[in-house]
Amino acid sequence: MEKRTIDPWEWGKRTNSVQAVEVKQASATLYCSGLVAIDSNGQPSTGSMREQLIQTFANLEQLITEAGYQCSDIVRLNVFTTSTTEFFTTCADRYQDWISRNGLRQAATLLEVKGLFAGLSVEMEATAVK
Repeated sequence: MEKRTIDPWEWGKRTNSVQAVEVKQASATLYCSGLVAIDSNGQPSTGSMREQLIQTFANLEQLITEAGYQCSDIVRLNVFTTSTTEFFTTCADRYQDWISRNGLRQAATLLEVKGLFAGLSVEMEATAVK
């Protein structure tokens, strides 16, 4: 697979994502449904948004790994939250750490939504390519 990121604006270098990712000669693509903080027994988290983000990342890592991909294969990561303000004040550092730790330069969208499944506050969907 050949991956190229496109980010024509200087300010883009200060963000944790890029404006576009081009993939050529891919052998496979994995489209992940929305993932939330649900434990292995199917129980939704009652923790803080930060705790939910940590669990959601763990669930995403497990899904991607079991599918035969690596987190570094992620080319798009969308985050849905019930409060972008809370996300930026309590979760941004963990989000950026996870992105950096996995060497990602992904296209990303952060959306504030009215509600999520089971009263949760964070949901993610990802696309991985290898």
